[in-house]
Amino acid sequence: MQTQQRIAIVGSGLVGTLLGIYLRKAGHVVHVYDRSPDVRKIAFSGRSINLAMSHRGWKALDGAGIGDRIREVAIPMDKRAIHLVDKELAYQPYGIDGESIYSISRGGLNRLMLTLAEEVGVEFFFEKKIWDVTLADATLHIGETEKGAWEELKYDKVFGADGAFSRVRHRMQRQNRFDYSQDFLDTGYKELNIPANPDGTHKLDKNSFHIWPRGAFMLIALPNMDGSFTCTLFMPFEGENSFEALHDREAVEGFFQQYFPDTLQVIPELVNDFFKNPTSSLVTMRCYPWTYGDKVALIGDAAHAIVPFYGQGMNAGFEDITCLAGLMEQFGDDWETIFKEYQVIRKPNADAIAELSYRNFMEMSTKTADEKFLLQKKIEKWFALKHPEKWLPLYDRVTFSYRPYSEALAIGNHQNAIMEEIMKIPSIETQWETEEVEKKILELLQQS
Repeated sequence: MQTQQRIAIVGSGLVGTLLGIYLRKAGHVVHVYDRSPDVRKIAFSGRSINLAMSHRGWKALDGAGIGDRIREVAIPMDKRAIHLVDKELAYQPYGIDGESIYSISRGGLNRLMLTLAEEVGVEFFFEKKIWDVTLADATLHIGETEKGAWEELKYDKVFGADGAFSRVRHRMQRQNRFDYSQDFLDTGYKELNIPANPDGTHKLDKNSFHIWPRGAFMLIALPNMDGSFTCTLFMPFEGENSFEALHDREAVEGFFQQYFPDTLQVIPELVNDFFKNPTSSLVTMRCYPWTYGDKVALIGDAAHAIVPFYGQGMNAGFEDITCLAGLMEQFGDDWETIFKEYQVIRKPNADAIAELSYRNFMEMSTKTADEKFLLQKKIEKWFALKHPEKWLPLYDRVTFSYRPYSEALAIGNHQNAIMEEIMKIPSIETQWETEEVEKKILELLQQS
């Protein structure tokens, strides 16, 4: 056990709340501050993308002893359901061994985790605005306004878990030699909703991640426990097919009739939801260092915000906590070493999943509609089942393993180069399940 510390966490989102549970169970006094109201007492914002929990996330939740409570509100999805215009619905299984990712409502999960954290003694302080942090002695500066009188609260440690636009990181950015960058996509997103059937059942297959890939834009839908689906429309802010172009009821209805005709019967409040719910932006944020001595550390999106196209943002943030907890066990009260090792281990992996997430937008929006790409995935799965010691597909390596993201990126690049050669084989469409193809892959692996 470590010597008890007074620790403040800024941000009561998923990562901040789970971190609070870990630190409290390690014997520390934990106070969590958030500038927003308690989400258990307000309606959700209509500004969300359902979460896809996978192996890394479950490992962190199980480590905190709350995994089974979360599984009660999770729906397994073992495949993609690909909706193409004027074609039959196509299915693409996820894992080579039938694994699933799990759909969870962000708001529902956050509410549940806040309650679970309070049960173990984490204290929450809502509607408390953190305007600054004194890094040298872990002091929070709290006040109603940025210019008004501030209350000073001193702690032994401060964790910034306050998201992509973190106030804690904002203070750290004013240090010398602090690297920071943010890159916004030209693509934004808007939440829509498919309600349940009158009897509470789902209108679409509830064990699929539904995708309508349309190139520069796409629609996705993930199931909820109440029979509904949370849908997210991703598209450019400006241009021919863009949020800017969909400026009235007629434009929205015409657009969906042309590109998503099978959704018109299942999204009855399409136009109302479209204009009621905000259009939100997508950003990749990188920074370094993540820590200041043994006093302050960034975690989750505050350290490495990524776009959502690999479903790994929450999972990566939770894995930060798994890493940190392991280092706490290893180094005890040596917090300076804990913080140094934490950022050295996690920074390359955060950069790798940021790159993979950015690339996966093209896979989801374009390649899932490409027959050659789907064939490539079939060949990879076929070869992996024959030679599991030699090949694990990139998606499985990221989603259904605990191997480092940086390793997944490097091996994925290598495997993709091999598959590019395999896809050049004449008549590969009809001869892919052959000994010749198997030998060619083995030969290319041996050469590298």
